Amino acid sequence: MTNQPNWDFPDPFVHKVIAKPAHIDLFGHVNNAIYNQWLDECAWAHWNSFGLDPDDCAKARRGMAVIRAESDYLQACYEGDELLVAVWVTASDGRLRARRNYQICRADNGATVFRAKWKLICINLDNGRPARMSRELRDHYQVLKSVENYIAGTKANV
Repeated sequence: MTNQPNWDFPDPFVHKVIAKPAHIDLFGHVNNAIYNQWLDECAWAHWNSFGLDPDDCAKARRGMAVIRAESDYLQACYEGDELLVAVWVTASDGRLRARRNYQICRADNGATVFRAKWKLICINLDNGRPARMSRELRDHYQVLKSVENYIAGTKANV
């Protein structure tokens, strides 16, 4: 088996995490809620990679809220596991809605342990209602051309 993950989409943003004792539940493996915590950490690290920080959302009074989450837990993770959390923006209308796809792989052997899709909607932070994306959100929630081409190619082959 290769050490490199077989990513679901090209050009992932990758955030490394290590399963710590606090992440382990009574069954001896990483608790399912921790995976969502890692996805959120990855999303903010991706945001920061654009030279932005959470204050930019607060100033614009806009944020992205998860309206639907689908998760597939493929393998258990244990204390000390080094994991690569990848994210892609796979859809965005540039106004209100976007989608992020996530994949978590083991750093040592590249095996995929988890996948998720988050459908997002932009909200006004003052009242929680849907609102147009701020410039920063619109610029961040762009589908990479490589991802767009990959998605178009996979649909053409179906």
